[in-house]
Amino acid sequence: MTENMPDNLRILIIEDNENNMELISFILENNGFSMIKAETGKKGFEFACTLKPDAILLDIQLPDIPGTDVLSHLKASHLTRTIPVIAVTSYAMAGDKHKLLSAGCDGYIEKPIDPMRFVNQIKKVLGV
Repeated sequence: MTENMPDNLRILIIEDNENNMELISFILENNGFSMIKAETGKKGFEFACTLKPDAILLDIQLPDIPGTDVLSHLKASHLTRTIPVIAVTSYAMAGDKHKLLSAGCDGYIEKPIDPMRFVNQIKKVLGV
């Protein structure tokens, strides 16, 4: 465990791109997090409901349903509405960050990922 990290913080990664999943997993593992991985929005929502992660990293462009729809389902369900959701997206258009935060995301991380900034943003959302 990384110094000053609470034990057993689990992050659900909802990401369909294998390279991005590998990078995110590597960064999280090296910073003391444990992970749950989902390649689709449907699977990610199911894992969120049953496994109750401490936070969710949500890609917005998913193969089955848009990440914004996953976010809506997460925030509407009594099982998942309190789990912090961080959008991880290549959407970098003006206003996209504001739209996602207004829709219920607790954080926003742009791709390509900056490893140090990435971890700091997750810790900030989790309050660690």
